[in-house]
Amino acid sequence: MKVAIVTPGGISRDGRHDVIPALLALTSELARRNAVHVFAFGGPGAVSRYTWGGAAVHQLGDPATVDASGPAHRAGRLLRVGGQLWRELRSAQSRGGGFDVIHALWATDPGLLAGLFGRVLRAPVVVSVAGGEAVWLPDIGYGGARSRVNRARTAVVLRAAAAVTIGSDFARALLPRRVRERAQVVPLGIDFAAHAAPPAPRPGPPWRLLHVGSINRVKDHRTLLSAFAQVAARFADVTLDCVGEDTLHGEIQALAAGMGVASRVRFHGFVPNDDLAPLYRAAHLHLMSSRYESQSVAVLEAAAAGLATVGTAVGLLPTLAALAPAAAQTVAPGDGAALAAAVCDLLGDETRRLAMAASAQAFARAHDARFTARAFEDIYRRVASRADDSDSAR
Repeated sequence: MKVAIVTPGGISRDGRHDVIPALLALTSELARRNAVHVFAFGGPGAVSRYTWGGAAVHQLGDPATVDASGPAHRAGRLLRVGGQLWRELRSAQSRGGGFDVIHALWATDPGLLAGLFGRVLRAPVVVSVAGGEAVWLPDIGYGGARSRVNRARTAVVLRAAAAVTIGSDFARALLPRRVRERAQVVPLGIDFAAHAAPPAPRPGPPWRLLHVGSINRVKDHRTLLSAFAQVAARFADVTLDCVGEDTLHGEIQALAAGMGVASRVRFHGFVPNDDLAPLYRAAHLHLMSSRYESQSVAVLEAAAAGLATVGTAVGLLPTLAALAPAAAQTVAPGDGAALAAAVCDLLGDETRRLAMAASAQAFARAHDARFTARAFEDIYRRVASRADDSDSAR
């Protein structure tokens, strides 16, 4: 099939910086059997074109250069990037025929533009809700459902889509009822082999805990550090590695110092995905403290590396915790005491910890990038067939 993927970013020439690793893995898998064009926002500047993983990449201009507050600036961004996307879609369509399907990642501007241009090009559109488009957490200013305009945009995008996917049952349950009823859960799988390591005894102390995720409000590092301080009060030799870009400008590092645990917490900043495997393999537990996740790719990466996750009941973790045997342990979001207790219990029970890691690894292997690509290909064929039937009826 000829497939267009429209994304707000997540792909680059070097495959290491400013990327979404699961998107790279998906692109490579789809390109094995299909003609794939990726249209990615996030320039900078003019359109650039290159090949990555067998797919043709069309890097559109950087929306951040005109993305300021106010509807005028937002409209300017949408018009500029929309114009670039339209020209690139038409150019790609002129070479090798029209697209069988357009797949938008995020029901935001990518979904809006894909829906508009899909209608003009007579190509069915698949939309993946890949973040917090349908939620709003007012105390931290997170989510796409903040305003009537955003809610209306999301509703229009999802209503017009030929198919809707989302990364977990947890996130699916938060969608509007009519969308929820037809949304299909398809986690974005990872390149399993890149992280794979057998679950194996990792004697301690010293104990090593790991958190992978950008430092931002929704990842809730305050709860993470609260839990860690309580673990550190019980275990004399325990450290926490925090991996991820700091978007809060040192606030969380200062919090760690104020809690008296700065000497035990290592902030690594951004680490390319290729370099994460050793950190996963050296840890005893992976922690997740998020207020919301549509799925959490880091949980799958940790699982592939033979590492169990203890975390808040969001994203994929409730699904993993419900497996038999359990593949994760969950606590309520914001409950640092419960998170600390769960960590302490598992550090003291290696047999249970390894059983949890093995179950999580089996899930990650069964839901890797190949699984995701096959699931999307099935959806593509289904919506393309319906579109053909509709055209024939006319």
